Amino acid sequence: MKKNKISKNWINKQRRDTYVRQSKIEGYRARSVYKLIEIDEKFKIFKGGISVIDIGAAPGSWSQYASKVVKNGTIISIDLKRMEDIKNTIQIEGDFTKPEIQEKIKRNLINPTDVVMSDMAINTTGIKDVDAIQTGELCKEAIIFSKDVISEKGIFIAKIFMGRSFNEIVALGKKFFKEVKIFKPKSSRKDSKESFIICKNLR
Repeated sequence: MKKNKISKNWINKQRRDTYVRQSKIEGYRARSVYKLIEIDEKFKIFKGGISVIDIGAAPGSWSQYASKVVKNGTIISIDLKRMEDIKNTIQIEGDFTKPEIQEKIKRNLINPTDVVMSDMAINTTGIKDVDAIQTGELCKEAIIFSKDVISEKGIFIAKIFMGRSFNEIVALGKKFFKEVKIFKPKSSRKDSKESFIICKNLR
């Protein structure tokens, strides 16, 4: 009964959400694209011709936006789920945390990549502290991976939750990058503990 109540609340929230409506009008697969657009507007991430790795890409709205703005660049999109095709993208289906999938990503790179971005999150348990810790582990995995594939002036972007692992993630970002910022977009729901970490310039 409780699960049904949560589901109904989520559906009602989606119906009222202006970003959900806007994403449908503009042809994006999810409202999360507007978080990336805000990040790009503030930190000037994307430009034509760059290469991008999108980790935890499904349903694909971040890759859709990247495809529009990098134009003739390269986008590698990775997710457990298969996605519908997106222009200018190489899609890899599999578990990013597996070494063989990370090697597959590297084999598709000709040069170090300009942007690594991750919107990965675990399937939530409803226990916020547990969800934050487990999603934090995914974020740390993505940071560690990025240091091996990103260019000297590259940029790393990832979802991060307020919680026990928050300071560890920021410290790890500072270990590998010269500049680390935390940003909460307006399109991120007010009741969400999520923010985004933006790391620039590899050490």
